[in-house]
Amino acid sequence: MTPFETRLIEDMKLVGYSQRTQDTYLCAVRKLCRRVQKPVEQITNEDLRGYFLWHKDKYAPNTTTIALCGVKFCFEKILKKPMPVFDLARQPRGLKLPVVLSREEVHQILSNIRVLRHRACLSLIYSCGLRISEAVGMQVPQVDSKRMLIHVKEGKALRDRYVPLPLATLQLLRCHWKTHRHPKWLFPAPGRSGTHEAQATRCLPLSSVQTVFKKSLREVGIQKDAHVHTLRHSYATHLLEEGVDIRIISEYLGHRSLDSTLIYTHLTPLMRQGVADTINSLMGGLS
Repeated sequence: MTPFETRLIEDMKLVGYSQRTQDTYLCAVRKLCRRVQKPVEQITNEDLRGYFLWHKDKYAPNTTTIALCGVKFCFEKILKKPMPVFDLARQPRGLKLPVVLSREEVHQILSNIRVLRHRACLSLIYSCGLRISEAVGMQVPQVDSKRMLIHVKEGKALRDRYVPLPLATLQLLRCHWKTHRHPKWLFPAPGRSGTHEAQATRCLPLSSVQTVFKKSLREVGIQKDAHVHTLRHSYATHLLEEGVDIRIISEYLGHRSLDSTLIYTHLTPLMRQGVADTINSLMGGLS
């Protein structure tokens, strides 16, 4: 790692970025330097312009946005060199609705997973609306079985929150924990042989959970472009369909703004049907 990369990591830690964000931004800067074949200190606005034109042709908009955020942080916060191209390369904020699974589809996927650690982890993600990193990094003391709550520590933007824990999920977590009894991690990494969970020094890799989810999705024949994060979207949508107040759902998800949660109102057919019935009633006498 170069001295500049070390400084970049240190400054991101000072800002409070998560490890995942640090890794992503560092990767974005390294990719830029490889593409333009210059050290980051020598990169010009024209270099950046050409790079982001290439990036937009090659990658999806979300990927370009992430790259832009990482590179922009590097130039504006570390190098103190604001570049005009950052305003030009900014992606328009459209409304892209997330994929949502039905309750039946969620149960199909989860019940098809044979390895207990993965079924327990994915069930926790769905039934508590967690991000994948929040679930795999869950520690044993964060499960409050007396109050039936999960204490999510240092979620996105370092926000703590409490989420209701369903009894069925608690029972599944207990069954899994008894297979390793690790004093710290709820989902310790099993190691290559799959038998060293009790002595693990780190938690389960995100990639293993993602791979198992995709495999189960294919095996049960669901054609939707779903990912592990789709379980979180499905959790919020299903709660909204059951009439749970959207402000409560926002708290459970750990959103900083209610605006982030309002997207799920576009995904609830039961609510839309109620509005449609009202409109039909109002317009009934006009025909």
